[in-house]
Amino acid sequence: MKKIIITLFSILFVLSCKTNNVNLNKKGLNNDGEKTAFQTSNPWKPATDVRADVAIVYGAGDRRASNNRSAMTFEERVQSWRDRGYITHFMTGIAWGNYQDYFTGKWDGKWHLDEGQVTARGDTLWHGNLVPYLVPSENFLKYMKEVHVKRVIDAGIDAIHMEEPEFWMRAGYSEAFKREWQDYYGFEWRPQHESPENTYLANKLKYHLYYRALEDVFTFAKEYGKSKGLNVRCYVPTHSLVNYSQWMIVSPEASLASLSCVDGYIAQVWTGTSRAQNFFNGVGKERVFETAYLEYGSMESMTAPTGRKLFFLTDPIEDQARDWVDYKKNYQATFTAKLLYPNIANYEVMPWPDRIYEGLYRTSPSSNEREQIPRYYSTQMQVMINALNFMPLSDNTLSGTPGISVMMSNSLMFQRFPNHAGYEDPDFSNFYGQTLPFVKRGVPVKTLHIENVSYQETWKDVKVLIMSYSNMKPMDEKYHRYIAEWVKNGGMLVYTGRDTDPYQTVLEWWNSNGNKYRTPVDHLFELMGFEAGLGDGEYKYGKGILRVIRIDPKEYVLEAGKDAGFVSIVKKLYEENAKAGKMIFKNNFYLERGPYTMIATLDESVSDAPYILKGSLIDLFDPKLPVLKEKVVKPGEQAYLFSIDRVENKKQPQVLAAASRVYDENRTEKSYSFITKSPLNTTNVMRILLPEDPLKITIGDNNGNSIPSENLWDKESKTCFLTFENNPDGVQVTIEW
Repeated sequence: MKKIIITLFSILFVLSCKTNNVNLNKKGLNNDGEKTAFQTSNPWKPATDVRADVAIVYGAGDRRASNNRSAMTFEERVQSWRDRGYITHFMTGIAWGNYQDYFTGKWDGKWHLDEGQVTARGDTLWHGNLVPYLVPSENFLKYMKEVHVKRVIDAGIDAIHMEEPEFWMRAGYSEAFKREWQDYYGFEWRPQHESPENTYLANKLKYHLYYRALEDVFTFAKEYGKSKGLNVRCYVPTHSLVNYSQWMIVSPEASLASLSCVDGYIAQVWTGTSRAQNFFNGVGKERVFETAYLEYGSMESMTAPTGRKLFFLTDPIEDQARDWVDYKKNYQATFTAKLLYPNIANYEVMPWPDRIYEGLYRTSPSSNEREQIPRYYSTQMQVMINALNFMPLSDNTLSGTPGISVMMSNSLMFQRFPNHAGYEDPDFSNFYGQTLPFVKRGVPVKTLHIENVSYQETWKDVKVLIMSYSNMKPMDEKYHRYIAEWVKNGGMLVYTGRDTDPYQTVLEWWNSNGNKYRTPVDHLFELMGFEAGLGDGEYKYGKGILRVIRIDPKEYVLEAGKDAGFVSIVKKLYEENAKAGKMIFKNNFYLERGPYTMIATLDESVSDAPYILKGSLIDLFDPKLPVLKEKVVKPGEQAYLFSIDRVENKKQPQVLAAASRVYDENRTEKSYSFITKSPLNTTNVMRILLPEDPLKITIGDNNGNSIPSENLWDKESKTCFLTFENNPDGVQVTIEW
């Protein structure tokens, strides 16, 4: 009976999902009121009043406020944000968290620290004091539902985020994991370090355990919410498949998009994930912009065919203690990268505002002096995030040759650790070998998830597909039928790989149950009518072409100049065979979204020339909001600009950019007034479009007290620069001319 009820509910939910992510007005702005968000474990306070739409309250426990000795309940924390006009969501970790009442036996009288993730050395992997990374047992899931999920729904929360379903690849040796192995496979646990097959099986189980965990908890949340009259939405804040694979963590990722109980994701991409070293042209180093671009892209391609809502996150700082100069540079890089996806317009503007506004970090790379966020940076950051409230969806495309995609699979996470048979893939180079040669040439390469090949939307506009089984394997033979059909109908498929990695021989569908293929790609070749072990060359299939290159992709980037042949093959297929147009190589990316312009100029590219843009432009990376006639973006730099030339109604007084959020606008023939809010102890800057040079500007607080300010009129752009100190209670601005 329970199965029938869940199935019926799933059907109803899927039907409701068809309109979940299309509630947009003609400018592409969300009407659901949940376009921007941030997460915090603390109650509202003046210094962290970020002014996004949604406050995601973290953790269901009672805790002490950082500025108050008395304990606050979860319900009180939630209410403190609601009182300030915020929509409230809930977030907690599914793989770790402050669940000491479970681990120490307070909940059910049994000690559960043995359910932590354990390495081959017998070490438990800890996220904090008495907070292990978990093997998510069914008993733990029961605890999560009864203690946490029920409480937050009872508090009226109708959106739940279970973040970071993470199982470390180096773990898998605890008694709890061994029990799950026996239940799942039906035979005794095998140490993963002893063979490639054991590693593959271990990671496949880790993947399953968090798939099961989220399906169980979210299904319960929706059913319990329904009993309370709530339509509970469930989200998964998660690192990208690119990052988890590189950092050697297993997570369900793309498979969750097929679950009816999953409403969407938060793409957790920030400086910390994107600064992971990779190789290009024989050099291993941080490439923050390029990595972030690929991370956001993998999240977009994972969810786009399913229509699930996706928030893009970035962080003005990061988990590791660095300095404000470093944070600012890399924040600009990741922020620009996320805006280069015009089909995404929902954002988590920051996590943990307390540590951003109140944390102490070094003033520069060479200094040990620590300070809170400098005013120039907090002002710039607030300009950037407040603009996100107006960032539209757009039909514009990122500059460069479209139609090049690289295949990904969740199984990228199955064969990264440990190494076997001497086969290595340093810094995830088999992936970057397929992508960076194009990104660095200004080609907006996309990723395509093999788990999504059954969706027709997945194949839209794909001209050339690059794939390799050197670092991943197809978990179902049905995928190959969709790929073969795409080639038959005119697709250009480049398969690059030696197929000599040790995971080619693991016990899987291609070599069991009557199948006797030496490698999984041989099954794909057979579907196309080709022989097993197909050699290097070009083969016609239907209207399309299969091009086999017997080189592992990592070889394109681990040595200088080794990617030229690979790139030329793809270029030839694109131009001559697909007849998709000329493949253009350049050293930049450019995108317009409404009045906003994003530019990234690449280093290590085809040219060292800067990108030069002319017009009437407000520089949103400059806390002084200057109006420029020309913006020069050098290699390795990015730009975030507001084009005054593209303002739709230039006769209407309006705030074009601000380090605060504007409310209650009122316009008359000779005046313009509004209230604006932002955190305490921060400086507001505004660039305001007006019909004439203002005669009088009045600025005051809620009590009628005048607030000191400065203003400067720019005659050519007809904009007024205005600056004063922010107040979360609101500042009243009246401009007369």
